[in-house]
Amino acid sequence: MDSTRTTVPGIGVVHHFLTRGGQRFGVLLDRTGQRSLLLYGKEDPDLPVDRIALEHDEADHVAEVLHSAPIADRLATLERRLVELHGGTA
Repeated sequence: MDSTRTTVPGIGVVHHFLTRGGQRFGVLLDRTGQRSLLLYGKEDPDLPVDRIALEHDEADHVAEVLHSAPIADRLATLERRLVELHGGTA
């Protein structure tokens, strides 16, 4: 997956993603902290065809779902690794 980061003056920062299958989407973080998903069509690759605004907790939920492992699993892995690094004692 290719990604780019663009600062849009007066608006915020857009992270654009292009999948191996050629689909394009973006994540907009505006200057107020609002996050939005941007969906692009094939007609104009620079003009979003839809925008989905997310509240902070919604953005966190989507991020959790997109992770390859849930937070609880990642924390457990880190805890096991710390025990290993400390010679088997917690």
